[in-house]
Amino acid sequence: MDMLLQKTLLKVIVLGDVGVGKTSLINRYIHKKFSHQYKATIGADFATKELQLKDKLVNLQVMGHGGQERFQSLGSAFFRGADCCMLVYDVSLLKSFESLLYWRQEFIKQTDIPDPENFPFVVIGNKIDIDGGANRTVAQRMAKEWCESNGRVPYFETSAKEDINIDVVFLSAATAALSRERVQDIYYDSIASSISGIEQRGGCACYN
Repeated sequence: MDMLLQKTLLKVIVLGDVGVGKTSLINRYIHKKFSHQYKATIGADFATKELQLKDKLVNLQVMGHGGQERFQSLGSAFFRGADCCMLVYDVSLLKSFESLLYWRQEFIKQTDIPDPENFPFVVIGNKIDIDGGANRTVAQRMAKEWCESNGRVPYFETSAKEDINIDVVFLSAATAALSRERVQDIYYDSIASSISGIEQRGGCACYN
């Protein structure tokens, strides 16, 4: 018989184009690891971490979408119960930045949240380590203006490779998610059942 625990469950969704580093961010935060090998994520990444936040024991569930068009059929099973959404782009790829609005709208459509303007989003400009910023195509000012015009969304710049701002950005997301907390009875085996039907691939997807 599974032991019944009571804790605060927070679910964070990570969205963005293929290759922007979603899996790398998750792996760096959860496992404190980084790999130079690249494997495209099939379906979704899923990881959990327990932390103490505002005197609460939190079970943080982080789910990263692969980003490919053919996997958008994951739909409500993937998005259901989300407390915060992290939108990720690559600072050296303008197209990935221009896709932020699409991913934000896709999240709103899939979750059907009643008040999207007040839902906690976090925007991340990733890969600031590449070539010392020489190939950067999205200026920090441009990103901050986008965030300001889309609900004053918090903005962070990160490097999964160099471990820059990783803990900070996930702590911000968890804190924002806590504002939508829902205390649930959680069984030890609930993690597997919560993602039933979602196709996954094992291994590390370095810069996906």
